[in-house]
Amino acid sequence: MRRRRFASGPALDIMAAVSRSVKVSIAGHKLSLRTDAKPRYIKELADYVTAKIEQAKAPGKIATTQALALLVALTIADELHQAREEKEKLERQVRERTQRILRYLEAEEHASSTG
Repeated sequence: MRRRRFASGPALDIMAAVSRSVKVSIAGHKLSLRTDAKPRYIKELADYVTAKIEQAKAPGKIATTQALALLVALTIADELHQAREEKEKLERQVRERTQRILRYLEAEEHASSTG
């Protein structure tokens, strides 16, 4: 996945050129961002965050907008962390299986050359 850079936030890709302004709405708040990402992608992200905010609002009363934003940030950070752990687990499994296949092929090659 390509990392993006937003002029209004932390640089996620210092090599990217910030080239366009994209206007989005997150939970009713209008934002204008400068980014190299496609507007459609940014709008998908905004819709995702808005949906998370609506989910966080549903179960109970959140005292402030700031508390709601922090809860949503924590929820999204948890999703990211879990996805990274799952990716690492899958990568480890692929490495282990690849090594087993290579050992098997080497053993077969050795057996056929000596037998």
